[in-house]
Amino acid sequence: QVQLVESGGGLVQAGGSLRLSCVSSRSIFSMNAMGWYRQAPGKQRESVAVISSGGSTDYADSVKGRFTISRDNAKNTVYLQMNSLKPEDTAVYYCKARWGLPLIDYWGQGTQVTVSS
Repeated sequence: QVQLVESGGGLVQAGGSLRLSCVSSRSIFSMNAMGWYRQAPGKQRESVAVISSGGSTDYADSVKGRFTISRDNAKNTVYLQMNSLKPEDTAVYYCKARWGLPLIDYWGQGTQVTVSS
């Protein structure tokens, strides 16, 4: 089992920045991959940024150049630095970890990000 706790969401004006944190109950060094996803009202959940166990990253086209995913293995924490925020970034942001044999996806409870215009 893996418990994930997100924090750092809030209300910010367009152009502003936020940093989301996701703390894992297990060592993130052992994770196959971790990522950030978001779900806006009336829309499907979508991938925002993913970081593999080897450190490679992948971003949704809509956030490339604005968002950065990173991790601190010592703190068992994955971050999402979000800059130049836009109203369309408004959503609940979820952290996901893929771990175990067989691989299972674990989700956090989500944190709300609201960007005002």
